[in-house]
Amino acid sequence: MKKRLIVITALCLALAPAAIAQAEKEKAEATIYLPEDVVWKDAAGIPPGAKIAVLEGDPGKEGYYVIRVKYPEGLYKIPPHTHPQTEHLTVISGEWHIGMGEKFDQNAGQTLPAGAYMSLPAGVKHFVWTTGETVIQLNGIGPSGINYLNPADDPRNAKK
Repeated sequence: MKKRLIVITALCLALAPAAIAQAEKEKAEATIYLPEDVVWKDAAGIPPGAKIAVLEGDPGKEGYYVIRVKYPEGLYKIPPHTHPQTEHLTVISGEWHIGMGEKFDQNAGQTLPAGAYMSLPAGVKHFVWTTGETVIQLNGIGPSGINYLNPADDPRNAKK
């Protein structure tokens, strides 16, 4: 039994450098997304019509992630909510509007044009709207999430 344990331990130690080298090689390679390479899917957790593209990581798991959200043409609203993690947001195209607080009030918001950046700390109560096709990029440390202040606003609670 001891001899088998020694052999297994030696094998693991011998293979460890190769596994580490492979992991480092995978991290060292560049990932490039051209606009036509971005794969858009229906976004979950927010009202229907928006699309999401995961560029890096998995926003539902622990670790770094990068996603893009594309809001549709026309008025699109996300009711008051919070996030359990800090979000770092860049407006790629269009205009993204945000207001702070527990009540949706477009008169109390601010417009972020293309090129704008915002850091939104975890737990901040806010609401969002767009009036034309808009694309944002979110960077953060997962797991990400959205918690609506009014559970009735949560599209995940809608009866199907």
